Amino acid sequence: MWGGRFASGPDAIMEEINASIGFDKRLYKQDIAGSIAHATMLGEVGILTRDDKDAIIAGLEAVRAEIDDNKFTFSRALEDIHMNVESRLRELIGEAAGRLHTARSRNDQVATDFKLYVRDCIDMLVAQIETLQRVLVSRADSEAGTVMPGFTHLQSAQPVTFGHHMLAYVEMFERDKTRFLDARKRLNQSPLGSAALAGTSFPIDREMTAKALGFDAPTANSLDAVSDRDFILETLSAASISAMHLSRFAEELVIWSSAQFSFVRLSDKFSTGSSIMPQKRNPDAAELIRAKIGRIFGAFSSLLMVMKGLPLAYSKDMQEDKEIAFDALDNFSLCLAAMTGMVSDLAVNRERMAAAAGAGFATATDLADWLVRAANVPFRDAHHITGRAVALAEEKGCGLEGLTIEDFKAIDERITSEVHKVLGVENSVKSRKSFGGTAPDNVKAQVALWHGRLGKEG
Repeated sequence: MWGGRFASGPDAIMEEINASIGFDKRLYKQDIAGSIAHATMLGEVGILTRDDKDAIIAGLEAVRAEIDDNKFTFSRALEDIHMNVESRLRELIGEAAGRLHTARSRNDQVATDFKLYVRDCIDMLVAQIETLQRVLVSRADSEAGTVMPGFTHLQSAQPVTFGHHMLAYVEMFERDKTRFLDARKRLNQSPLGSAALAGTSFPIDREMTAKALGFDAPTANSLDAVSDRDFILETLSAASISAMHLSRFAEELVIWSSAQFSFVRLSDKFSTGSSIMPQKRNPDAAELIRAKIGRIFGAFSSLLMVMKGLPLAYSKDMQEDKEIAFDALDNFSLCLAAMTGMVSDLAVNRERMAAAAGAGFATATDLADWLVRAANVPFRDAHHITGRAVALAEEKGCGLEGLTIEDFKAIDERITSEVHKVLGVENSVKSRKSFGGTAPDNVKAQVALWHGRLGKEG
């Protein structure tokens, strides 16, 4: 492959550390698409003859068919996907294959291939996120009035609805989706034609190849084009943030499905048993999502470490970008699919949620708000009065709604019997009508908006 420069082949260890075909072979479709675009352009500008151009394109299509049909033999000695394809092309069409690499380098070739691959991944991941969002919106619709405890510090805070909780994740994943789409916009410039680092002296048409490959434009600086990996870093950053959201949700499912909470039950499809304890139902899918997120974070950090010390332009260090990125994006996709499946057939224990929603004096804020609204008590004073009421209820072993009007009046004469109308958890959530609040009517309105944006599930 190296022609006359080297007198002998690489050491076995050098071959081991240098070869990337074991993982970059998955770029074959992008590599062949880029080569077809390049060959077409070379023919159009007169660098290739029509016969050579046609032979190259036909040969590349034949190679792609062989790989599609698992009839292609990949060679480690040829290092990477680019040389494997080119070598097989030469076997198929002869000398004309050697003209394909005119006016390009493996540096701009791999940058183009990888951008095309990452762009395809983003499109797939965005579609998966939207599928998960539809499932969450469907859940929000059916559970718009289901009362559950809302938590801060994992302590009961105020009642909310389960539908509202589901929509919180819809919002998170919407931000994630826009981050991916922003990354896609920035990556959509074609490096092809930048050659090794300085461009080329051949009269190529980079606009033509960019358009053929679906890019918005060619990159404007050849040094930057071949040494840039911002596009995968940004994609891994977006994946890391979204994966963090998945992990938070997975953690809630682990907690909610425990016997101590019993808020939800994961289906048999996403649970496992114990080898020794026959009663166990383990939320393994949620736990594995929680664990796999570390691989995504690790890939992002690892590639930052690879890139941080590299002078312009290309260095072989950058070969380390793909294997970790492939693993991270594969696992992120798997986690999205698993979470979508779990939420789709989740069983909700509405009675248990409602009972828990009233525990821990969750309507204390409603009492304080009532004092401000109905009795014209300054909020800080209302906070103090409510604290005394909570202490009395705790002493009597009941909730705030269990206190009599006499109990309340012993604390503050301004409290009337109307107070009991705001102390139930159902009344509490219905009263939270401010924009973005948990009231069932709000949830239904948001569900309708999301159905309009995403379409209904299925």
